[in-house]
Amino acid sequence: MQLKAENISKSIGGNPIFTKMNIEVLPGERVAVVGRNGCGKTTLFQLLAGIEQPDDGRVIKAKGDKVGYLHQIPDFPDKTVYEVLYAAFTELIQMQKRLQELEEQMIRETTDKLLHQYGELQEQFIVRGGYEIDSKISSVANGLGIHPLLSSLFDDLSGGEKTKVMLAHIILQQPSILLLDEPTNHLDLAAIEWLENYIHYFKGTVMMISHDRQFLNNTAQKVLEIEDGEIWVSIGNYDAYLRNKELKVEQQFAAYQEQQKKIQKIKESIRRLRQWANEASPPNPDLYRKAKVMEKMLERMELVRKPKNEKVMNLQLQVDNRAGKEVFELTDVMHGFADEILFMDVNLSIYWRDRFAIVGNNGTGKSTLLKILLQQITPLSGKVRQGSNVKIGYLAQQFDGTNPAARLIDVFRENLSLAEGEARQVLAQFLFYGHDVFKHVGDLSGGEKMRLRLAQLMHQNCNVLILDEPTNHLDIESREVLEETLEKFTGTIIAISHDRYFLQRIFSKVAWIENHSITVHDGPYSWAYEKQKGMRDD
Repeated sequence: MQLKAENISKSIGGNPIFTKMNIEVLPGERVAVVGRNGCGKTTLFQLLAGIEQPDDGRVIKAKGDKVGYLHQIPDFPDKTVYEVLYAAFTELIQMQKRLQELEEQMIRETTDKLLHQYGELQEQFIVRGGYEIDSKISSVANGLGIHPLLSSLFDDLSGGEKTKVMLAHIILQQPSILLLDEPTNHLDLAAIEWLENYIHYFKGTVMMISHDRQFLNNTAQKVLEIEDGEIWVSIGNYDAYLRNKELKVEQQFAAYQEQQKKIQKIKESIRRLRQWANEASPPNPDLYRKAKVMEKMLERMELVRKPKNEKVMNLQLQVDNRAGKEVFELTDVMHGFADEILFMDVNLSIYWRDRFAIVGNNGTGKSTLLKILLQQITPLSGKVRQGSNVKIGYLAQQFDGTNPAARLIDVFRENLSLAEGEARQVLAQFLFYGHDVFKHVGDLSGGEKMRLRLAQLMHQNCNVLILDEPTNHLDIESREVLEETLEKFTGTIIAISHDRYFLQRIFSKVAWIENHSITVHDGPYSWAYEKQKGMRDD
C-alpha cells in the first residue's frame, strides 16, 4: 500500500460528499478517478494531498512519500518562469547554499573536519542531481512547450501557460505520488503526448482526474468511479471501464428486477395471510404471526439499488437549407505578425458536408485560421472566398464582449425571441435548473459556459458549424452527447480540437499546421498523425 483512505467521511456545507469511503492504491499504479461533475473527485484529491482533512476516518501514506498535486494556481509575484521552476529544487538549493558557506569557511581555515563535511555534502549533491538542475528544467520546459517563456514573468502568463508551468514545477519536484486534476486542459497535442510518455516512465504512483478519454486509455491501469459517495473499481483503461460498467449495470438491473419480483410475492403472501386470518372464525393468530415474520423479513432485506438513468444535455442541430458545393476556398493565403509568420502559401478547399479538423501545437495559428474563415481577420495576402448560401454557427472558446455580471438567462435570450418560461425549458435541456438560470456569466464554470454556448448554437439557423475547442471543460457524458449530435448533423463541420478521441470519431479530413505550412490529410486523425509524423522524420 502506498496511499490509503480508510473510512473517510466528508461534508461540505452540510451536504455529505463521502461516507465511510475506502480506497487503496498500490505502489506504481496509474489510477483514473471518474464520476459526474460534483461527485467529489477534486475533494477526494484534496483529502489525499492533505490540503483538506476528513470529518471522520484517516488518510495514510507510506513513510517518506512526497505528494505532488496539480490544482489551483498559486501566486508568484515578480518571479520569472525560470525562478518558479528553479524553486522546485528547494532541498538542492539549501544544499548548494551550505556548500557555498563551507567553501567560504575553507578559504579562511581548512581543517580535516570541514573537508570531510564538504566532501560528504558534495557527494549527496552530485547523487541527487545538483549539477543537473538547468538541464532538468530545459528538458521539462521543452517537453511542455514553455521554454520560450522561461524569462517571462509568471504573472503575465495566460491561464493555460500558468497551468503548464505548474505542471512542470510539480514534475521537477520528483514526488513519489502524483495527483493530477485535469492535467491535459490547455495542453496541445505535443505536450499531451509528452505527459503520457512521462507518466509511462514515472517510477512512482499516479492518480488522475480527466475528461480526456484518449489520455485515460493511454495511461490508466485502473479506474475508480465515484457515484453517490461510493467507490467502484474497474481494472484496465477507460474503454475497459466502459465495458465493465455496462456489464455491471446490466447485472445490477437484472438483480433489481429479480428482487422486486420477490418483494411483490412476499407482499402478496402477507396480504393473503392477513386476509385468511381475518376471514377465519375465530381470527387465526398463527396466520397473523406468519404475516408478521414475513414483514420483518422484508424490513431486514438489503435492497438492490436501481441503476440510475443519469440526465444528460439534450442537443439537437438541424439543417434547413444546404450551402453550395464549395463552402470555403483559400488561395495563396499568408498571415502572421510583425515578428513571426504563422503560415504561408495556404491553398485549401472545404466542401459541403466535410468534417474538417484543424490541429497543431499552441501558437501555430489555428484560431487565427478560423477567424480568417469567419472574415474577422483579413490575411496579409491571398484570397478567401465563401460559398453561396453559407449560414455559420460559431462556437467560440470565450464570451467575447459579454458583461460578466449579466445573468445566464439574459445572455441566452439576447438574440432569441423566447419568453422567459420557454427559455428556462430550453436551458433545462442543458442541465440548468431552478436558480441556475440566474447565475452571473462571470461565475459560471468552464463546463457551464460551454453548455450555455451550445444552447445558443442550437437556436442558430446554420448549415456550417465552426467550433473552437468544443469539448473543453465538458464532462465525458456531455462530450458524448455532442459527438452523437455532430454525427447526425447533415451540414459542414470545421473544428479546432486537442481531444484525440473526439477528432478520431468525428473528422475525415485533418489540416495540420506545422512549420508555417498547412498540410491537409484526407483521412481520420490516426492516419493523419502517422502521415505527419512520417513527414517530420523525412
